[in-house]
Amino acid sequence: MTDAAQDPRDDLVNHLGALRAFAISLTRNGATADDLVQDTLVKAWTNIDKFENGSNMRAWLFTILRNTYYSLRRKRKREVEDADGALSATLAQKPDHDGRLHMRDFQVAFAQLNDEQREALTLVGAGGFSYEEAAEMCGVKTGTIKSRVNRARARLSELMDLGEDSKMELTDTVTAGIVARQGAA
Repeated sequence: MTDAAQDPRDDLVNHLGALRAFAISLTRNGATADDLVQDTLVKAWTNIDKFENGSNMRAWLFTILRNTYYSLRRKRKREVEDADGALSATLAQKPDHDGRLHMRDFQVAFAQLNDEQREALTLVGAGGFSYEEAAEMCGVKTGTIKSRVNRARARLSELMDLGEDSKMELTDTVTAGIVARQGAA
């Protein structure tokens, strides 16, 4: 590499926001998400020689983050979770707004989805990845991702008592992307 602009390490910082958002969706804890992003960046930096120039840096980083998350989860199976919500109640939250969809209601409903559904919704709905890209990152078929997204959106609608014709006031574009129905599903 003769030109520093072609060094893939220079592109890592451009994906920090998306990595943190994905990490928060998986961990539901800001501090844990920050640790997960840091671990991801360390792994990416030390394995940058495995990154193929010209390929999707963001997808590569999301795959590292996802794999790191599941590895940590397997290691921490015996740790006590925040089952009663005492810890999560101390975290900052967006202020409620007048619309039907309140952030807290969404968080409660989103937390009730299984890991695969949360992951699929986050990648496709909030992350902006295509079904094909999400399927590749998760190591499953495209139809599996479509099915997970469809079931997750249906379950969110059920948990939040949203009918087919319900109108929602959304102030958060990430939330809007997650709950939006797409014709391609």
